[in-house]
Amino acid sequence: MPSPKQLIYFYIAENGIISKAELLAHFEMTSSTMTRLLEEMVLERLILASGFGPSSGGRRPILYETNPEYGYFFGLEISRFYSTLGFFDVRMNPKSLTRWRMDEDMTPERVVDHVASSMRAILRDHRIDSSQVIGVGVGAVGPLDRERGIIVKPLYFPSQGWVNVPICRMLEERTGFTAHLENGANAALVGEQWAMRQSKPMHMMYVHAGVGLRSAIISSGLIVHGSKDMEGAIGQMIIQTDGPRLNEGGNFGALEAFVSVQALEKHAQAQAKMGRSGWLGEINFPPDRVRYDYLLQQLRGNNGHVEELFQKSASYLGIGLANMINMLHPEIVILGGALINSYDKFYETAIEIARNNIYYYPEYEPIFSKGDLREDAVATGAALSVWKAMRIE
Repeated sequence: MPSPKQLIYFYIAENGIISKAELLAHFEMTSSTMTRLLEEMVLERLILASGFGPSSGGRRPILYETNPEYGYFFGLEISRFYSTLGFFDVRMNPKSLTRWRMDEDMTPERVVDHVASSMRAILRDHRIDSSQVIGVGVGAVGPLDRERGIIVKPLYFPSQGWVNVPICRMLEERTGFTAHLENGANAALVGEQWAMRQSKPMHMMYVHAGVGLRSAIISSGLIVHGSKDMEGAIGQMIIQTDGPRLNEGGNFGALEAFVSVQALEKHAQAQAKMGRSGWLGEINFPPDRVRYDYLLQQLRGNNGHVEELFQKSASYLGIGLANMINMLHPEIVILGGALINSYDKFYETAIEIARNNIYYYPEYEPIFSKGDLREDAVATGAALSVWKAMRIE
């Protein structure tokens, strides 16, 4: 059960600068109790008395806000293409964000080494003592064992060793900071919800389309955790019963076989093997080595065949989105990932197809968005998960 101080603190944090009268209107407690708690929180440096508000006839009210220097958080995204380390104050202002490519050398041990050295450099650059760091949140590709802080067995990592990785224990041993694990899609959605907090969104859906497909749901303001942490399950949604499958463990006709970096690469490789003239330009390497980066290069060079490939993938994503929207009825649908950001028409096609297949459209239509935080959403949400777990007595 959160303490009264904790409830007051997070209410101030979510609303910005606020007066005691506004707090009393929200919390059922006496004026003297509220005054005492606010005074204690100011003395503890949890909050700051930041000036006076306008008078309504008597004394001008004191205004309160959180103290950005009370503590600091790291947020770490571990993904298949890129990983990100963010450093935040308690207002979730990003003081540093660094990103690196995940290649075949980026084993779990190398990632932890890189993160630990980056943390030391960030603290040194900002002249902040490590004792002021409250913790590090990790948003990672699933499946996960969140309670034990383990990345279980994610697919498609370019390096070896990403099986049953005790990532929280490894980080804690190398950095001395408490670590908390959340799946990356959930972290991204929590981050975006925070960025949109002024509009108080209560029902949100997030879909990440990249190397794989990942999703997250917020219902009544809270992240929905299933009995199993399988953020990639959206990729196994069957949209064509006699369709292909991406890998041996997947469903036939699953969404990931049409909407993923892997799917686009496989299709392009097949076309190149058939020797279709000009389909991928003049390649001087084996068809099996056609990769997503090369497809992007052809896409930006106005290769019509590659553009059609991306357009078809976007259409399938739109069908998948419509299926989820028809079940969950979110207010806001946020789309992210490498495919969404590949070019504007991919995003536009996906949401057009989704709208055309939403039941009750146009009476019911969710807001579609690429989000406010975009590629920084996972690192921000991971840091937020530690901030929200902070105990205030």
